[in-house]
Amino acid sequence: MFMKAVAFIPARSGSKRIPDKNIIPLAGHPMLAYTVQAAIDSEIFDSVICATDSDLYAAIAMHYGAEVPFLRSADISADKSADIEWVLWALQQLDAVGRQYETFSILRPTNPFRLASTIRRAWEAFKADPKADSLRAVEKCKQHPGKMWMVRRGRMLPILPFSINETPWHSSQYASLPDVYLQNASLEIAWTQTVLQRGSIAGEAVIPFISDGFEGFDINEPDDLILAENYLAKGRANLPKINTRSFYER
Repeated sequence: MFMKAVAFIPARSGSKRIPDKNIIPLAGHPMLAYTVQAAIDSEIFDSVICATDSDLYAAIAMHYGAEVPFLRSADISADKSADIEWVLWALQQLDAVGRQYETFSILRPTNPFRLASTIRRAWEAFKADPKADSLRAVEKCKQHPGKMWMVRRGRMLPILPFSINETPWHSSQYASLPDVYLQNASLEIAWTQTVLQRGSIAGEAVIPFISDGFEGFDINEPDDLILAENYLAKGRANLPKINTRSFYER
């Protein structure tokens, strides 16, 4: 089954925890480059588009083979801007110039260990379930929400007040608790009509794509970058192979 697909790589320039994290150097290339390369190497997408608000980010994305047919405006590029805002805008911009796609994927540049094989595996899972609205990458929680609390007026209240045979989750062994999965930023795939007709990037019928190894490793904090460099140095993780000369060596 052929489906015309576009990869969106969101790369706004206003990150705060790691300034310019989307283009920070990692193993000789801007971090953004690895997501562009993985998307191209997957051979899934008719178009690979970087959705950015920055001329510099646009230049980097195009250097590695992505398109940047337009720049995001400031009102959909803030740190609290919802994904639906820029995805809808991007699809509308493309439609206005006669470029329509049945499906789209969001591939965030803060996940440099996501490989082309990761994307292909997710794509096969999405194609196999045509009744689904979308697919989203998740990983098993290391810290179970059954053991999490809120504090109100000096008292602790469990976030999930459930029990197993009258034993509260917060007092149960981790192994006895039901599996809970946390979404990560590795990838999402959805039908464009889910956005255009329902105003949602996920819909209601969402396929779980369980990340393997470092596929879902997200770099958002300075310590994450240190860990990523350590994993690479010790050969524990792999990056998409880039044959293009580094943007920073021009």
